[in-house]
Amino acid sequence: MSKLNALIAGSTGYIGIQLVKLLIKHPNINIKYLCGNTSEGKSIAHFDKSIKNKKLPKIIKFNKNLLNDVDVVFTALPNGESQKVSNYLLKKNILIDLSADFRLNNAKEYLKWYKIKHNSKKNIKNSIYALPEITKKKLKNYKIISCPGCYPTSILLPLIPLLKNKLIKTNNIIIDSKSGYSGAGRGVHKKYSNKNLYESLSAYGVGFHRHNSEIQQELNKLAKKNIEFSFTPHLSPMFRGILSTIYLDLNNNISLKFVNSKLKKFYKNDLFVKILPINSFISTNDVINTNYCHVSVCKSKYKNKLIILSAIDNLIKGGAGQAVQNLNYYFGYNVKNGLV
Repeated sequence: MSKLNALIAGSTGYIGIQLVKLLIKHPNINIKYLCGNTSEGKSIAHFDKSIKNKKLPKIIKFNKNLLNDVDVVFTALPNGESQKVSNYLLKKNILIDLSADFRLNNAKEYLKWYKIKHNSKKNIKNSIYALPEITKKKLKNYKIISCPGCYPTSILLPLIPLLKNKLIKTNNIIIDSKSGYSGAGRGVHKKYSNKNLYESLSAYGVGFHRHNSEIQQELNKLAKKNIEFSFTPHLSPMFRGILSTIYLDLNNNISLKFVNSKLKKFYKNDLFVKILPINSFISTNDVINTNYCHVSVCKSKYKNKLIILSAIDNLIKGGAGQAVQNLNYYFGYNVKNGLV
């Protein structure tokens, strides 16, 4: 069976390294090029010794001529950089982007939230916000596959079925999320040098975290009206994993059992979303190093209220694993390839 040639731009960051690890074991992928701006000539094993002894190319700087030799381009780059790559795409290339560059449908919204002018507006219409379980049948219509952020992944997976089935009120959704510090990238130690990352919990981006924009966009699109929610992220003293706790008001006379059954039915054919028994206490430890999302419906002490717990690995289900899952759906591969 012939393999697709892949290029990974941004291969030395936390997400890039994770992507390399997954694609190494993917039976349909040949890693043709590894690209990095400041690590030219180095081996990828320099950044993660567990990749030692793998037959992988040395890291080189990206240039548009490399696109002639590849089928799939993965971009795990700083925001703004994937737009530049997208402008060079050939007819044969598919771009799977792990940054925020094509998550927002409106260039003005991108400027507002990311403070960067969008340099590939023409390609926005060629892109899809690709939460795999939700968009898998639509991917083939697009050239640019934009993977959601890690927090939104943990939040949208449980919320979308509830909104689709009109089970919850839409004017007071409260979301509290805690992430391992790898979610902030390799620069996290410089950025938070005044905090003890290993022994403290820190709130940040309160009220205005960038991921608000894509959560708002996707929920509004689904509900066809403005959804009111509050989202507060926290950095936790762990390397990887996200646990989101979502507080919801139920529509009248909706039971927990009914909510749980609707979630199970919605994801019955999706391997990587596990709806657990009611009132299951879940942990990031249950999902780290996997592409799974675990969801638990929990009782509140108040009538007509509900608490949802959602756990993922931010580097896999919230990043590289989601990209590989989208790859598998796009090309019709077994969804397990590279992931199980």
